[in-house]
Amino acid sequence: MKYTEIQELSAKELVKKCKAATSELFTLKMKNSLGQLANPMEIRKLRREVAQFKTAISKNAVTKVAGKATKKVAKK
Repeated sequence: MKYTEIQELSAKELVKKCKAATSELFTLKMKNSLGQLANPMEIRKLRREVAQFKTAISKNAVTKVAGKATKKVAKK
């Protein structure tokens, strides 16, 4: 999933996908430690996706706070 697609998701969808990716990452790490994982590059790919989800979540939170602050300043 590209970051531009991730940015378009709502906050609830981002959190949901982040939790799902984190649990899948845990599963892949366990399979890797047991020697059952065929392609260890999947771990890297999934770690990057989780990071992108977390970045988008924090970016949404910052823009919401900044938007509220500018509305307060504009009213004064």
